[in-house]
Amino acid sequence: MKTAIAAAVAVENTAYDFDKPFHYLIPDELKDSAVPGVRVIVPFGGGNRMRTGIILSVTDALPKEAAKNPKSIYAVLDSAPLLSNEGISLCHWLKDRTFCTLFEAAKSQLPPSFFMKKNESYILSPDVNEETLSKLSKSELNVISVLPKNGGYISRENIIKKAGTIKAAADIDRLAAMGVLVPNFAQIERAGAQYRKIISLSMDDDELGEIMPTLTPKQRSVARVISEVGSASLKEICEFTSVTPAVVAALVKKGVCEESEERIERQVNPDTVKSEGNYKTEPIILTKAQTQVYNKIKDRLNKNESAAVLLHGVTGSGKTKIYLKLIDDIIETGRTAILMVPEISLTPQTLSQLYERYGYRTAVFHSGLSIGERLNEWQRVKRGEAKIAVGTRSAVFAPLDNIGLIILDEEQEHTYKSDRSPRYNASDVAKFRSAYHNAYLLLTSATPSVEAYTAAVSGRFDLFELNERYGNAVLPIVETVDMTREKNPLGMNSISERLAALIEETLSNGNQVILLINRRGYNTFIACKECGKVVTCPYCSISLTYHSFNDRLMCHYCGYSEPFTAACKECGQEKIRFSGFGTQRVEAELTRRFPDAKILRMDADTTTAKNAHARKLNMFKNKEYDILLGTQMVAKGLDFENVTLVGVISIDQQLYQDDYKSLERAFDLLTQVVGRAGRGETPGRAVIQTLLPENNIIALASKQDYKAFYNTEIKLRKALIYPPYCDICTVGFMGEDETLVKNASKTFFEMLKEKNSSDYPDLKLIVLGPMTPRVAKISNKFRYRLIIKCKNTKRFREFISELLIAFSGDKTYSKVSVFPDINPTSLV
Repeated sequence: MKTAIAAAVAVENTAYDFDKPFHYLIPDELKDSAVPGVRVIVPFGGGNRMRTGIILSVTDALPKEAAKNPKSIYAVLDSAPLLSNEGISLCHWLKDRTFCTLFEAAKSQLPPSFFMKKNESYILSPDVNEETLSKLSKSELNVISVLPKNGGYISRENIIKKAGTIKAAADIDRLAAMGVLVPNFAQIERAGAQYRKIISLSMDDDELGEIMPTLTPKQRSVARVISEVGSASLKEICEFTSVTPAVVAALVKKGVCEESEERIERQVNPDTVKSEGNYKTEPIILTKAQTQVYNKIKDRLNKNESAAVLLHGVTGSGKTKIYLKLIDDIIETGRTAILMVPEISLTPQTLSQLYERYGYRTAVFHSGLSIGERLNEWQRVKRGEAKIAVGTRSAVFAPLDNIGLIILDEEQEHTYKSDRSPRYNASDVAKFRSAYHNAYLLLTSATPSVEAYTAAVSGRFDLFELNERYGNAVLPIVETVDMTREKNPLGMNSISERLAALIEETLSNGNQVILLINRRGYNTFIACKECGKVVTCPYCSISLTYHSFNDRLMCHYCGYSEPFTAACKECGQEKIRFSGFGTQRVEAELTRRFPDAKILRMDADTTTAKNAHARKLNMFKNKEYDILLGTQMVAKGLDFENVTLVGVISIDQQLYQDDYKSLERAFDLLTQVVGRAGRGETPGRAVIQTLLPENNIIALASKQDYKAFYNTEIKLRKALIYPPYCDICTVGFMGEDETLVKNASKTFFEMLKEKNSSDYPDLKLIVLGPMTPRVAKISNKFRYRLIIKCKNTKRFREFISELLIAFSGDKTYSKVSVFPDINPTSLV
């Protein structure tokens, strides 16, 4: 077998048009550690600036283009690979499918702590001698002169500051490439990990006895404790001896003690995690209908073949019980499983069920975890301690081996699609991983996406359906309230008399209520009645929303806020008019109308704190609150037996958004939130308030008649040529100069037409635009886009990739960002 002498490396911060595996020589001392999947430090570019990379493969020779000016790997950062062979294959797959760089593809699979910003610091190499220094330039010697005399590290920023010259940055890079300066790269994992200081003696008992008389009384008490126990954490020493950390630091400075660090293993929700062997494995009881579905899926699982199934069941039909039983089967066979949910708010309920059954063998992945918690959960999976990964979109990258089952609960949700590079859909990544492992992919929903249901009825997916609720529960009775007939001429009330009466009745019976209003804030629109000026965000083309809790106007896109003033900034008149309502205004109205009710509001403003979702949902489950009011985070996946009334404050805005998926989303939201009622023994009711009571979507959602909705929607999609009858690729353009962005989009469009006719005449495309989206400016950056109806084939992706590379060669538009997105969740 030939020895590996070169490595192909994915390097950070490369542009898409320049991105590829870059080849480096492997120094002899790194041959054992420079293996595929580890992070490395490599010199990059003409200035040989040190950058982080990940080895994708190793070879026994350098390619010809790299052999002309060979460079070597500077350092290996990991003792074992972070990415498996599957992960490396996934890097190439993501680059091809999402137009990202190889490094972005690798980074998306790993915890963020592995890529925390480096604290770049340098030290003079011990190998430097007079001969080396004699060959340096005057400016390079100036950099050497500012280094600490004690031989310690100094940050890059301080070197530049002390050197006092703009050339210092280039000199540092050159000296590092020459080996004169040694950079400190021991930084990355520590940022996310949690450590504690351990204090131990640095001398024997005789030496300690000699120095004791010179110590203060507090220092002597610390020294005695450490002498007796051998070592202890800084926190323990301070507690036992009643001293401050400064006393211990003084002992370290005197050389009496030495300080080290010990890693702390974190646990997510440690109070709920059962230790190994201390978890419940009570049998899951299925109904006859569930058993039939379960047996059919299990037969497919036993074949160990890659396949996909859509489990479509009405709300409350017990889909969760089926997939929990399937997870039981997978774990018994020694294989592993991934369970994804679309919202962080759903994770606590799902996680508690899995912790009850599987204890510490469950790991959780979602953005609500701290950096250190994410790292620890990832490492538990990597070490093989956790066999089940549960979480939101990022859980699809859990480093599990021997995967047997991947579950996407509520598969239709837009949150499974990433809106930043790499712009992947977790469903597509799950299909890749299930094929790699010969695993079973299970999609579940009461309102599956039109694309998924089409794949199922056409035979590309298996299809199983549950048409009745679990046990004695029945679907809720739904009624529609026509808000045009309400005695509410000034629009002061958001709650109709009918809904208010049912809330009163429900609370008097000791039951609970869920109310949905899919807008946060107090008032969603503010304008001057005198001059008509609408109060908008200075950085986004969107109106500001009034928030009562801090009396400020806030932008929900960029976060800008300003104090509310009664006078119009345009004309000075105090004639500000409020309209629209969000969660805060509805909460205020509920407090006024039901003063004895305990109201819990859940939206982006009240769930920012760590574990806020879990804490609030547990309080509602424990009946500490009577009414749960929130945005769509309260609409899906939640299961509270005591909820017998659901109210939809308004749905009309969702029905008429300028997006081909607006009707699907409205039907989904209505069906899901209505399904939260009556999941226990007591029958439920739901009220939908609307200005459009005759709307067909509202009627179908009230009946929970998905098939009727699908049959209507699929005809519309076919007539207008929208998915599943095509794929959609949007090409976005963004920059601070509106004219430049507009011209960039036009230039790209002309290039697309020319290339389509000359090099790719076989591609049949429908191109709309260029045009501005509904929100034309966000965070002071203007936006244009093209919408391309196409077939997402390898040839089409090559077409777009070549266009991107050619377009980036025109430096006229260097300040315009261009980004394709295949099958985005929205065209708004």
